[in-house]
Amino acid sequence: MWFLAVGGAAAATHMAVFALVRHLVSPEVANAIGFCIAFFVSFAGHRLLSFKDAGTSVKTSLGRFAVTALAGFVCNEAVFVFLLRALHWPQLLALFVAIGVAAGQTFLLSRFWAFRR
Repeated sequence: MWFLAVGGAAAATHMAVFALVRHLVSPEVANAIGFCIAFFVSFAGHRLLSFKDAGTSVKTSLGRFAVTALAGFVCNEAVFVFLLRALHWPQLLALFVAIGVAAGQTFLLSRFWAFRR
């Protein structure tokens, strides 16, 4: 349950930042900026709430979560660019779907590796 709440807060942060900067830079760059800001929301929430009984140090979890998050972002960006450029979806809809697809991958890597119990 906490994973969904934290993920929702991070996704909302990602989308809000994207919406604020998408008129200043390309959609792909706006997505990356949103990801960078949401990363900190996500890590703090998952460390303190979703996986508070993690058997790893904060430093270890941060390093592993960074790898996990970057893998999620690569998935997110690939889906986003495909939906946006190949299928011509609206930017916010493409981002929403891309975040959802990457969330599943991020959960599995977080649960079984980054914050391993």
